[in-house]
Amino acid sequence: MAPRYRVTLTEEERMELERLTRNGKTPAKKFINARALLLCDAGEQGPAWRVADVADALGITSRTIEHLKKRFVEEGFEAALVRKPLVKPPREVIFDGAFEARLIALACSEAPPGYGRWTVRLLADKAVELDLAPSVSHMTVYRVLKKTNINLTSGNIGKSRRKKVPPL
Repeated sequence: MAPRYRVTLTEEERMELERLTRNGKTPAKKFINARALLLCDAGEQGPAWRVADVADALGITSRTIEHLKKRFVEEGFEAALVRKPLVKPPREVIFDGAFEARLIALACSEAPPGYGRWTVRLLADKAVELDLAPSVSHMTVYRVLKKTNINLTSGNIGKSRRKKVPPL
């Protein structure tokens, strides 16, 4: 069975949590965490509610309460109130705007000899050949072209059509 964590608040922590729950400007997540800590307080002045009762009262799961109590005991008062910062940074952008611009310019150019038009696989192979990127999936090429509304099957790739103007 998972270890149970006991929340005992000091007088200062209790006053801070009560202030957060009464000022009317606390964000919802922080407010719920503050209320949960107040209700779980097993100290002298705390009501020491059961986890299931706190979860029912606040409309959250008992697992959330257990995680909150664990964070309070192991990491401290401030860590329990705010969301944990992201440990792993987001992925790097591999295909940026410069890559997209060069790929679109390639798609608007003449097809290679022996081909009537560019295909997404031909464009992907040519992008690797021209060192636009170390490797390019044909689906990546497809997404770039779809995002910019380029149609490889039309006869006038990259050119705008003349609009017929109705006579006056």
